Amino acid sequence: MSSEGTENPANGAPGMPQLQIVAQYIKDLSFENPGAPNGLTQRPQIEFSMDLQSRRLDAEHFEIEMKFRVNATAEGRALFLIELNYAGLFRIVNIPDEAIQQILGIQAPHMLFPFARRIIADMARDGGMPPLMIEPIDFVALYQARLAQQAQQPMGNA
Repeated sequence: MSSEGTENPANGAPGMPQLQIVAQYIKDLSFENPGAPNGLTQRPQIEFSMDLQSRRLDAEHFEIEMKFRVNATAEGRALFLIELNYAGLFRIVNIPDEAIQQILGIQAPHMLFPFARRIIADMARDGGMPPLMIEPIDFVALYQARLAQQAQQPMGNA
């Protein structure tokens, strides 16, 4: 098979849609372990939350920030708290504006999530707790729920 005449999007072929992770980084990381050492033998109740935000930096670059909060308690006492703001810088080229929001709400966080998940698991383990494996997140369902919520909100008065 010859590759003659084909264009590779990774090479920046003109007109080809491109989604590229430029960088991934921790913006903020906090671990509190007030339950140690007594709480290290208790089975914690875990409260988990995640917030997703995106912003356009210029014509081609977007930042996705995922804010995770893991709060572990046992018998009404705090065992540990992990807060992680994990972000990615994405380059998006030759993709229609109507599709960019879907990429920022689904594809981009899906690409970042495994790295943030590992950081959280490592922090729990390094804090003396069993590794905390967060279940995969359905970013399609979250995106659809956000759209439905926005559709139900009354339009603001200008």
